[in-house]
Amino acid sequence: MAQETLPERSPAEGTRTGGGREAPERPGRAARLGARLRRGGRAGWGRTLLVMAAGAAMWLAFPPFDLTPLAPVGVALFTLALRGLTARTGAWLGFVGGAAFFIPVLEGIGQIGPDAWIVLALVQALYFLPLGAGTALVTRLPAWPLWTASLWVGEELLRGRVPFGGFPWARLAFSQTATPLTPYASWGGAPLVTFLTALAGGLLACAAVAAHRAHRARRARTGGDGPSPGPRRTLLPAAAALAGIAAVAGGGALIPTPTSGRPVTVAVIQGDVPRIGLDWQGQRKAVLNNHVRVTRELAARVRAGDVPRPELVVWPENASDLDPYTDPEAYNAIDAAVKDVGVPVLVGALTDTPDGEKVENRGIVWDPRSGPGDYYVKRHPVPFGEYLPFRDVLTRLITRFERIPRDFAKGTRSGVMRLGPVTVGDVICFEVAYDREVRDVAAGNLLVVQTNNATYGRTSLPPQQIAMSRLRAVEHGRTILVAATSGISAIVAPDGRVVDRSREFVPDIQVATVPARTATTPADRLGAAPEWVLAALGLGALCAAAWAPARRTSAGGNRAGRDSAGSNEGN
Repeated sequence: MAQETLPERSPAEGTRTGGGREAPERPGRAARLGARLRRGGRAGWGRTLLVMAAGAAMWLAFPPFDLTPLAPVGVALFTLALRGLTARTGAWLGFVGGAAFFIPVLEGIGQIGPDAWIVLALVQALYFLPLGAGTALVTRLPAWPLWTASLWVGEELLRGRVPFGGFPWARLAFSQTATPLTPYASWGGAPLVTFLTALAGGLLACAAVAAHRAHRARRARTGGDGPSPGPRRTLLPAAAALAGIAAVAGGGALIPTPTSGRPVTVAVIQGDVPRIGLDWQGQRKAVLNNHVRVTRELAARVRAGDVPRPELVVWPENASDLDPYTDPEAYNAIDAAVKDVGVPVLVGALTDTPDGEKVENRGIVWDPRSGPGDYYVKRHPVPFGEYLPFRDVLTRLITRFERIPRDFAKGTRSGVMRLGPVTVGDVICFEVAYDREVRDVAAGNLLVVQTNNATYGRTSLPPQQIAMSRLRAVEHGRTILVAATSGISAIVAPDGRVVDRSREFVPDIQVATVPARTATTPADRLGAAPEWVLAALGLGALCAAAWAPARRTSAGGNRAGRDSAGSNEGN
């Protein structure tokens, strides 16, 4: 047998191995990194910029900008950036997009400190890691806009529960409080609105992909590269996706939003605070005096006939940081103001627990004849704001936590209480962001949000809280009374319209006749079921997408084995 002659190789091309063969030399680490960068190249940076643009677009959809159509646009950009990637790359880009969204949308937290703001924003962006990975996987499946939308619901379900009870601020639904999608809240709550917002974004991305394919097909046809589909056929998927968006938006207009109910005249008091910032709490007596004075002003205006006599009055959270049960001066000031206006007042006050070890954030029903009666204790105190997990460790590391000398106690029952002629369902401050807390008190004829936004004044957080209240009004078909120490206070009708709204850092009195309702919405009856069902759809799609490549790989290996066997038989 003739000896095979091999071409000569330089040492740089390879090294000789046993048996006379040459093996290619493994490139160095720097060379491998350079090759990776060249392979990613412009496309890698382009996708990064695309997810950052997605985060910015979603941010602008929220108050105070209220460019609501940008929410589905942001979802579309996010989906396009991740489509076709591996799960690992999708996870990383998801985190980048999440950071580009949460850092600006939570800028109000910077009033506490820039470190708290950035840390919270980046922690929230971590939830976009599984969202990004899942989006990259499920876009390989048919009907992928449905599955990507379900993943958004799953991300919000997780973020709103873990850890420490979660932080459900800046959900997609809260950007859609005055859009064609808003009425869907009465059917499936905030999760359904999030799903449909993300679905509109997914369909928009699908239309963009189809249009791009049609453009490529047209170029191939004009370039003479062979037969290609006609223009109508290639544009049909894009048209179908856009029609789907129109159907989703149009469907909202067919859902009735209630406005009827027993009329009741209500008043919301905003007493204002001495100054902006964290140190306002050191002037507790001044804050209480402000609310007493404005309530007496309301009573004087009623006697003068300038405003109708209310049947109930609502004060905000922290209207009294002096415990009226133990401080006689605070008790007498509140009692005198309530007697002056002559109707029950829901008073927001901080009180000591019986053992004195913790603080309760209460809404107290104060009657002009019998004084303080029924009350609600905030069930979801703010972690790292109203109580400290791992207190012993954190107080040694971060001196700022010394401002929280005692933890707030957690309430154990819902805030449905009798207030004058109606029942009210009370939630305090950021509890309005939680589906369960608001759903639990929706049995009241009216809903009340007592809040203290003094620390976050003139940031994006107070208007975002009003947006949440507007969605809750539609979700449960209830008038919502938002009472804030420094603003924004508001009266919101059951259809989400803002009847009255205050400015920030001014005293304000709002009096209006609003419907008190007893009927329940489908969202009330379904409870958390829509959220869990939609999240389960996303999880199922994720499992199918992860299983499909393995199945294809296995099938490919089996085919290769059969082909090899057939070849051997032929020889």
